[in-house]
Amino acid sequence: MTYSNHKKVFKQLKAKPVKLKKFVKHNSPKERSCGRSLKTCQRCGRIRGHIDKYGLDVCRQCFREIATKIGFKKYS
Repeated sequence: MTYSNHKKVFKQLKAKPVKLKKFVKHNSPKERSCGRSLKTCQRCGRIRGHIDKYGLDVCRQCFREIATKIGFKKYS
């Protein structure tokens, strides 16, 4: 189970509604008002490596792909 999606286990528990209800109660992530998990990449949804500067809201991998399209130049 990944930290970003706790719903992957639902396929296994569909036949057992009581156990599914208990699983959701104890394993769903709590609602957050601040912190790292609120800022996600707008393109791919990653949480880590987030670039918030200049209102970009993308992760570093996506930034490398789109940097030249949005006007950044690479200096070597």
